[in-house]
Parts: sequence; structure tokens; C-alpha cells
Amino acid sequence: MTDTVVVYSTPTCSDCRSLKSWLARVGIDYAERDLTQPAVMEDAKRRFGVRVAPITEIGAWFTYGAFMDQKPRIEAHLRELGQWPL
Repeated sequence: MTDTVVVYSTPTCSDCRSLKSWLARVGIDYAERDLTQPAVMEDAKRRFGVRVAPITEIGAWFTYGAFMDQKPRIEAHLRELGQWPL
């Protein structure tokens, strides 16, 4: 079974757009949560302890920050799960 990738993002965030574009380009399906919605933002803050975008969640694991910082961490985690390369 594969863990679902969830991206918490905002419409104006360039790192969010880069992350989602990269995931689509490499064929990783993801669900998106809009951090401009107050309920989503409060849930993310409670669960992850941060108020930044993007946040990437894969199962019980998560990372956040700039796309170029997240990309290697996401690849490494997906390798650990046996979900990379695709």
C-alpha cells in the first residue's frame, strides 16, 4: 500500500507551485489542502506546529519549507517507503 501525499499550499506561493509541478512531472499523485482556508490552516498549525507553505505530508511523516529543501527529503522518504523511483 502506498501512503498518500498531501500538499498544504496557498495559491500565491511559488514554492507550492514548484512542488506541485514537480510531483505531477514525476508522476506522484497528491491531494491538495488550501492553507488560505482558516480551518485548514488551524488544522495544519495544530498537527505540524508551523504556519508556512508548502507542507508535504506522506502518511505520518511530513516536511515543510522551500521546494528545493523539501525535494531531496521527499525523494529520500519515498525511497524508504519503496515508492521511488516510480
